Amino acid sequence: MKEIISTENAPGAIGPYSQAVKTENMVFVSGQIPIDPQTGEFVSNDVGEQTRQVLKNLSAVLEAAGSDLNNVVKTTVFLADMNDFAAMNEIYAEYFSENKPARATVQAARLPRDARVEIDCIALI
Repeated sequence: MKEIISTENAPGAIGPYSQAVKTENMVFVSGQIPIDPQTGEFVSNDVGEQTRQVLKNLSAVLEAAGSDLNNVVKTTVFLADMNDFAAMNEIYAEYFSENKPARATVQAARLPRDARVEIDCIALI
């Protein structure tokens, strides 16, 4: 059985997908981009600030599913430019300092709305 997760504390889906899908003990969170849910706009063009907003959005969706960043087991980070890796990684490390999940980081030719970073995750409930 699966449950669709939706919260107003993170940007709404901009296509035919859910913010997250929850199963018995896992939640699969769709890729989040740096949209401030209050304004519907990007927080800035700075990749560090974008990364921080993306992780806030992931956290809000996880909370709506009954989980949190401490329960994340896997993330995928998509960067528009791999030269932004160090700046993204510095902010990422603030959010995953102790209970580090598995991670893949890839450069994408283009991200939704020309974001510089997008992150999805899988977490335990």
